[in-house]
Amino acid sequence: MTKTIEPTISVEDLVAVFPAAVSLMLRNNLPCLVCGEPVWGTVEDLAKAHGWTDRDIASLVEQLNIAHSEVTPQ
Repeated sequence: MTKTIEPTISVEDLVAVFPAAVSLMLRNNLPCLVCGEPVWGTVEDLAKAHGWTDRDIASLVEQLNIAHSEVTPQ
């Protein structure tokens, strides 16, 4: 079974386990790379720094989990 992505996952760990997350986050106007390296902190920290609400963050995490489950064998 696929591990669930949580808002508290570090951006670095997210990119390591699910590189396609970068594209999804960029499509949602949430830059997660600087000079080709993942930003520090968690997905939640990054989103809040960009003015996202808890509801926005929950929606992003849901999108990440759906996309991750589509490419990860069960």
